[in-house]
Amino acid sequence: MLSIVYSSRAASDLGQADLRELLTRSRSNNERDGLTGMLLYRSGYFLQVLEGPDAGVRRRLTVIEADERHDDVKVLIDETIEERLFPEWTMAFDAVPSDSADQVPGLRTTFDDLAAAHRSSETLGAVRALVAWYRRRF
Repeated sequence: MLSIVYSSRAASDLGQADLRELLTRSRSNNERDGLTGMLLYRSGYFLQVLEGPDAGVRRRLTVIEADERHDDVKVLIDETIEERLFPEWTMAFDAVPSDSADQVPGLRTTFDDLAAAHRSSETLGAVRALVAWYRRRF
């Protein structure tokens, strides 16, 4: 099984209706393809965990990279896993409000600094802290 964590920038501003449509479609596609994960959206940036069968996760990432709603897609973690972090969620979601951002470990406006880091441990630590915080909320 494969887990990929990526960040991207929204190509345009997304309102609540846009996010609801994106989630509805994503959840349906993920259920069909046997994928699970979570999606965070804040200040025009996405952070997503996709997990499931290797081929399905890679196909979904290819679709996301070609999606005109996403700019600057960066894979932060690409690893084989034994069990899913979000087994019951076809797409858990949260839009993190700016006023609570300082309470979220590893949360950034972007992960540009980590994507450019020379040591993957810098990226892994921040992303794993954020994903762990998110899992505890659900």
